[in-house]
Amino acid sequence: MSGMEAEAPVGLKHKHLLGLEDYSAQEIHLILDTAESFLDVLERPIKKVPTLRGITVVNLFFENSTRTRISFEMAEKRLSADTVNFSASSSSTQKGETLRDTAANIEAMKIDAVVMRHSAPGSCLFLSRCLDSVIINAGDGAHEHPTQALLDLLTLRRRLGSLEGKRVTLVGDILHSRVAMSNIYGLQKVGAKVQVCGPAPLVPRHIQDLGVEVFWNVEEAIENSDVLNVLRIQLERHNAHHFPSLREYHEEFGVTADRLDRHASDELLVMHPGPINRGVEIASDVADSGRSVILEQVTNGVAVRMAVLYLLLGGKTREH
Repeated sequence: MSGMEAEAPVGLKHKHLLGLEDYSAQEIHLILDTAESFLDVLERPIKKVPTLRGITVVNLFFENSTRTRISFEMAEKRLSADTVNFSASSSSTQKGETLRDTAANIEAMKIDAVVMRHSAPGSCLFLSRCLDSVIINAGDGAHEHPTQALLDLLTLRRRLGSLEGKRVTLVGDILHSRVAMSNIYGLQKVGAKVQVCGPAPLVPRHIQDLGVEVFWNVEEAIENSDVLNVLRIQLERHNAHHFPSLREYHEEFGVTADRLDRHASDELLVMHPGPINRGVEIASDVADSGRSVILEQVTNGVAVRMAVLYLLLGGKTREH
C-alpha cells in the first residue's frame, strides 16, 4: 500500500461514479484490484492510511440507509478524509429548497466530493452537471447502485476466481431494484451470464433486451445457477399489488433450505444486498448458512468504497 499513500494511479476514465452502464471492464477490474489491496489495510492493527488527508467528502442522503451510509463513512475515515453527514430530514429541503441550491451551498463550503442517495432516478447525473465536485452514486431511485454491484463482484471474484461464464441469478423484486441494474451491467462486463427470476409483475418488460435470461420458476432458476443474489421486496416503492401476500410470495419464490437441498449444486452461493426480510425472500436458515456470503459482502463493501474514493479523489489530495 505504500504506493497508494503517495499518488493515485491513472486508470479511471470517468470523473464521477454515476453507474456501471458506462464503465468498461478494465475500469471495473481496476476498482476490484484496488479494493483487494484495501482489504489488506482493513486487516492491519491500525486500519487507516493518509491517502485522502485534506479531502472533504459530504454524504448527502435523501433516503434512509444504514449499510451504505455507514460503509461510505467508514471508508472515508479509513482514508483520512474529512467527512460531513447531511440529514435530509433536518435540512432546508424540508422548507422547499431545491436539490441544486442545497448542493451549491454545500459546495460553496469548499468540498471535494458528494456521495448521494436520492429517490429520483438520474439525480446523481443531474448533480454532476451542477457542481464541480466528484459525484458518487449511492443509489438513485430504481436506476443504479454501482458500489453495491462492485462489492458483489469483489465477493464473487474472491470466492470463484474468474466470473467468466458463471451463472448469476437475481431473484425477487427486479422491477424496483437499483441493485439489479448495476449488477446486470457489471456482471456482463466481466463475462458472467446474468439471469433473473421473480413474479411477472416484478420483472421489467423487455429485460431480455439486455441479454438477460428470465426464469419464472424459482426451482428451475436454482438448478441453473452458480450464484443466487436474492433481492428484497421493496414494498415502499410499490404502488400496486404485485402479488397476493408476502406469505404467498415466500411460498412461490422464497429461497429456502428445502429448495436448495433439492435443486442446488453443492457449490451454489447465496448473496443478499440487505436489509433482509427474513421469511419473505429468504429463509433465516439460508441467510445464516455456509452457502451465504452476506457478511463477506458487508466487509468487502468498505474496501470497494475505499477503492472508488481513492481512484476518483487520490489525485486531488492537497495540503491545507
